Amino acid sequence: MADQNDYVPPKVWSWDKESGGRFANINRPIAGPTHDKDLPVGKHPLQLYSLGTPNGVKVTVMLEELLAAGHSGAEYDAWLINIGEGDQFSSGFVDANPNSKIPALVDRSGDTPIRVFESGAILIHLAEKFGAFLPTDPAQRAETLSWLMWQMGSAPFLGGGFGHFYAYAPFKQEYPINRYAMEVKRQMDVLDRRLADNEYIAGSDYSIADMAIWPWYGALAKGLIYDAGEFLQVQDYKNVQRWTDQLAARPAVKRGRMVNRVMGDPASQLRERHDASDFDLRTEDKLQAANG
Repeated sequence: MADQNDYVPPKVWSWDKESGGRFANINRPIAGPTHDKDLPVGKHPLQLYSLGTPNGVKVTVMLEELLAAGHSGAEYDAWLINIGEGDQFSSGFVDANPNSKIPALVDRSGDTPIRVFESGAILIHLAEKFGAFLPTDPAQRAETLSWLMWQMGSAPFLGGGFGHFYAYAPFKQEYPINRYAMEVKRQMDVLDRRLADNEYIAGSDYSIADMAIWPWYGALAKGLIYDAGEFLQVQDYKNVQRWTDQLAARPAVKRGRMVNRVMGDPASQLRERHDASDFDLRTEDKLQAANG
């Protein structure tokens, strides 16, 4: 095999072979559906189509927090979209999100269904719909939305950058791993400095900024993604560790992290959620036991 450092890009890129690494079988340079399949619709006002990745967890945490706060209109059905099997390329899902990424939400509480895609947009939609977890004071609102957008812009460097080259690429390369490790550690320092003087990301109140940032950077702080905790010395970010533990202890966060989850302890996996009782009755360990 030629030295990977010898690669010279052609004048015109062409899609003539798989890129290699994890997810190579679903990567493609075109949009649109690959097959016809309608999305299922449950009984609740909100229909979520997702997977328990960090981006998916943002929304299920928000929905569970809304329900815990007494917003009964936030009842939802959470349908599993298995991105490894290409569910995101069905005609129904592409109608809900033309970008074919989870999560996607269809709000059926009104006369006309409203589709909302991109996790940050879903968080804002729900916060404004229920008047919760997004301050109305202009300065506080601006701070919250700024940190929400910080997450939307920063996490691709963590996931698609560091995570890909450190954990998923078909071979290791020093340059991209060093480049993205430096950026991820800078991001963790940004958060650590912010949390030194603030209980939550946007200030004294828990908000959608916390819900967006915690699934990515809280998981990183505990070494739960990419097996990179020691490599990045995540224990050094003491304020991030404090905040991570504080959010992880919230009952709604615990429930939200279980929804659409397909990895880990079967008792922690609620692959689809259609009723609050599902947390007690339909986790994967119980379903496996019932099926013998």
